[in-house]
Amino acid sequence: MKVGVPKEIKTHEYRVGLTPGAVREYVAAGHSVLVETAAGAGIGATDDHYRKAGATILDSAREVFASSEMIVKVKEPQPSEWTQLRENQILFTYLHLAPDPEQAQGLMKSGCTAIAYETVTGAAGGLPLLAPMSEVAGRLSIEAAGAALRRYAGGRGLLIGGVPGVQPARIVVIGGGVVGAHAARMAAGLGAEVTILDRSIPRLRELDELFEGRVRTRFSTIDAVEEEVFAADVVIGAVLVPGASAPKLVGRGMLSSMRKGSVIVDVAIDQGGCFETSRPTTHADPTYEVDGVIHYCVANMPGAVPLTSSQALNNATLPFGLALANKGFSAVLENPHLRAGLNVYRGRLTYKAVAESLGLPFSPIEQAAA
Repeated sequence: MKVGVPKEIKTHEYRVGLTPGAVREYVAAGHSVLVETAAGAGIGATDDHYRKAGATILDSAREVFASSEMIVKVKEPQPSEWTQLRENQILFTYLHLAPDPEQAQGLMKSGCTAIAYETVTGAAGGLPLLAPMSEVAGRLSIEAAGAALRRYAGGRGLLIGGVPGVQPARIVVIGGGVVGAHAARMAAGLGAEVTILDRSIPRLRELDELFEGRVRTRFSTIDAVEEEVFAADVVIGAVLVPGASAPKLVGRGMLSSMRKGSVIVDVAIDQGGCFETSRPTTHADPTYEVDGVIHYCVANMPGAVPLTSSQALNNATLPFGLALANKGFSAVLENPHLRAGLNVYRGRLTYKAVAESLGLPFSPIEQAAA
């Protein structure tokens, strides 16, 4: 199969769909890999690195899209990219369609087969292609919060870990999944006072054992969210409903009761965000203020550390990408985990939560493929 890797064009997105090491694996399996020139510049991988791995370098994204049977990316295709997709071409990348009706319509119109990293499942459970970027984003969320807390950035002028004799920051993490656990790990490691809210008692037990009392856990209710958010210096939004829009757990009215100069970091912004006042921002302009509360809502947080992120992502996606390259669409029909990743096929939405979030018809794969 001809596998294409275009350069990412989202603002300050430096990751790459395939590293040279991953390209070498595809080539060893008998596939051709077409890489847009400078696609790996953000991770320090030159065209020569890709040539040495066995790739063919093309001068433009248009050539890559036109010549490839499968496109492997990192972020969701931008308007100039989804118009280049075509019928029966496989797109393998993060999509996050639930809050993005324009992209959904663009992919449906193209006729492509769009498989979303974030809904592919694993044999051991969970979302294995989302997990590595959730780990990175969770850890970065605390770094972002620390920067936003600085007085010149509009924050309270508070050091996350404090110093001897001075109280540290109080950090509340809403959601105890992968993002939440890694955010809590970083925050606790810096010496912050950390509370995790979640609605799963078994998960709260796991977190309590994991952190051995260094992090408070609390069952998430409306009262609990209000109490914790109002007392917090930093609130991390780490809620995930696979494929669907994130629930809005902190409303606009709550901001007036939060501490002035406190910080919200909405890691769920790719799925629409879990704060009512959230809107996507970029690494170029990452924060804004509403009612005295600083909001950090960068939609591609792991793009800030592309070397780490690209390697971690490729480690996870490689077995699934090779399965698609080896068998084409048959791999989706044979593999229930890849089938869970199928979001768009032949102009139809094949992931129920996405269809429901967008208010569009849902077509089970059996019906769409008939």
